[in-house]
Amino acid sequence: MDERIRAVLGDEEAWIVGGAVRDRLLGREVVDLDVACRDPRAAALSYARRFGGAAFSLSERHGAWRVATRGVDQTVDFTPLGAGIEADLASRDFTFNAVALRVGTGDALDPHGGRADVRAGIVRAVSDTVFVDDPLRLLRAVRFEDELGFRMDGRTESLLRAFVALVTEPAGERVLAELRRLSAAGFRRLDEVGLLEPLGGRLDERVGALDDADFRLVAVFRENLRRLPISNELARYASVLLRATRPTDASPRAIHRFRRATEPWALDALAFVGAPELAGVVEVARRDEPSEPLVRGDELELASGPEIGRILAVIDEERAAGTISTRDEALALARSLAGVEVRG
Repeated sequence: MDERIRAVLGDEEAWIVGGAVRDRLLGREVVDLDVACRDPRAAALSYARRFGGAAFSLSERHGAWRVATRGVDQTVDFTPLGAGIEADLASRDFTFNAVALRVGTGDALDPHGGRADVRAGIVRAVSDTVFVDDPLRLLRAVRFEDELGFRMDGRTESLLRAFVALVTEPAGERVLAELRRLSAAGFRRLDEVGLLEPLGGRLDERVGALDDADFRLVAVFRENLRRLPISNELARYASVLLRATRPTDASPRAIHRFRRATEPWALDALAFVGAPELAGVVEVARRDEPSEPLVRGDELELASGPEIGRILAVIDEERAAGTISTRDEALALARSLAGVEVRG
C-alpha cells in the first residue's frame, strides 16, 4: 500500500492514516491514501512529478495537499504531522480512523483501540469534543454505522444526542454529500437519534420505495430539499415527484397523462405515489411510443401561440388512447378543437 509513498519520502517519518487504514483492516479495497508527513507540499509535488498527476493545496490553513493521479480514480492526500503522529490521531473523529501505519515498516500505532473496535463493529468517538470540533461528524457517525454495519457505543451516541443542534452548522455542500451516501436504514437511524428534524427532514415510509439517493432525498426532505445546495437537475426531479399524482387506472389514456407529467422519471414517480405495480404498463407505453407525431404544429396553419401546443397535446393523448391513428383523423380533431378550418 505504501511503496510509492516510500519511494518519494525515503526514510522520512511518515504515516498512512485514516480511511485507508480502516479499509485495509476491514478487507476492503483501498483507493485513496491519507499520508501524514513533515512537509506535505514538497511530498505532494514530488509524488506528482514521479508518478503523474496534479498536485494542489487542499487547505492553506491546515497545510494539506492532494495529488489526483492521471487515468486512475485515486487521490493521495498529504497532511502535516504537526505536533506528532499521536497528536494527529488524538484529533481524529472515531477510533477506527485513528490507527496509523508507519511508511516503510508497516508498524501500527493504535493508541485508541481502533483495531479492536473494527473487529467489534463499534463506532467510538476518540474524544468528548469530536462533534464540537467538527459538527459534520454527527452525520458521519450515522453514515459509518450505515455503510459499515457498525453501531455507536453508548458514550458516543450520548455525545451525539447532546449536540444534535450543531448539525446545521456545516456547509450545505458537506451536509448534502453525507446525506447522499445514506441508505433508507441510514435515514431511519438519522431520525432515531434526532438529527433529521433540525435539517428539515421528516421520515417518510417511501424512503425505501426505490434504491436511489436522489429519490431518498426527495422522500425525506420534500420541499425543504431546496434548503440544500442541490443541482438544477435534482430540483427538477424533486418538482416532478412532488407534483405527481397516482394514475386513475391502467388505461392508455391515464398512463399517457401520467407520463406526460412525469417523464423522464415516470418509473420513479410511480414508486413515489405508491403505484409500482404500474411500472410494466409504463415500460410498454415507452416501448410502443410512436417515433413521429401524426401532425406537426406548422402543418396546422394556425396563429402561433399556446393554443397550438394544447391542440397537439390533445392529439397525442387521443392517439395514445386509440381514438385516432391517422394524419387525417388528427387534422379533423384539430379543426374541431380550433373551431376554424385547418388545411391538410
